[in-house]
Amino acid sequence: MPLLLTGRGFRQQLEGCGALALYAPLEGGAETRLLRRLRAAGYRAQMTSARGLGDPEVFLFGLHGVRPPHLGHQSVGRGAAVGEVQRVMPQLGPLLEGDAPMVLWLLEGQVLSTAELASLVSLTRREPRLKVVVEMGGARALRWQPLDQLVGA
Repeated sequence: MPLLLTGRGFRQQLEGCGALALYAPLEGGAETRLLRRLRAAGYRAQMTSARGLGDPEVFLFGLHGVRPPHLGHQSVGRGAAVGEVQRVMPQLGPLLEGDAPMVLWLLEGQVLSTAELASLVSLTRREPRLKVVVEMGGARALRWQPLDQLVGA
């Protein structure tokens, strides 16, 4: 259990690779300990779900538009049947202003396509302060692998 006490091996591999695919036991707890260890090491953390992520680069770094969900009968009016586009601030823009490293922890990463995972890997190569951990599903024991090995890039 020394892995869960220090998290040093996880942090070193994350710093070396930039993006990791994580498989955690379904009862939970291990991934939270790793996240706490990263925060204690000086990382800023942003935890979000991978569902609805869309284009990762635009969602995380750019000002982008989203449409509200279609709720049935609505007036066609000015916004048409799909509604008006709402402008949304980037998720990571303000968090990357300082010098501190940043970890983006994505839950439910198994819904992401290979192209989206490859985009996350390329983001970590372009922005060296950004590290990405993608929870790819459950396992009997806590394990991880570099995300570029999973993607094949």
